[in-house]
Amino acid sequence: MPSLLAISGSPSADSGTALVVDRVVRRLSLAGHGTAHLSVRDLPAAGLLAGRVTGPALRGAVEKVAAADGLIVATPVYKASYTGLLKAFLDLLPQSGLAGKTVLPLATGGSLAHVLTIDYALRPVLSALGARHVVTGCFVLDSAIERLGSGSVRLEAATDLRLLQAVDGFTDALGSGVPLAAAAS
Repeated sequence: MPSLLAISGSPSADSGTALVVDRVVRRLSLAGHGTAHLSVRDLPAAGLLAGRVTGPALRGAVEKVAAADGLIVATPVYKASYTGLLKAFLDLLPQSGLAGKTVLPLATGGSLAHVLTIDYALRPVLSALGARHVVTGCFVLDSAIERLGSGSVRLEAATDLRLLQAVDGFTDALGSGVPLAAAAS
């Protein structure tokens, strides 16, 4: 099975984006994938802002990206784009830092007016970093996320189905087999 890394680009300690990613990562793990979740907000700010891969935390994060077969890149939408925090991390990667990788973009936001952020803001930078395949992403409205406590969420049924379909497209593109809808049952 391919190794998968989820990258959350939310600066918030109480991130709905990270909770949605945790849900996806748990489901992928149940389907037998090796998974990890990297929250960019936990990386040293000085190195991120300086654009330097210094110190073990940033070096380790960049190495995790290099070692992964597939990436889930998730961000809340602020001002019609992905976060500056995510951009700072992506800027640390070499020009071909996503070469050979399949990438699933995910975004959360307060309005459907931001649904195109995936295709018009995030997809171009992922492609510029050499991603082999950026699959169809999923936008999740903040209002569709119900926080249950203890780090879990429930999504509106239609949203959950769209998310599962996006993740199934991602795993299909990886050639990894088991659809998530079957693994989640």
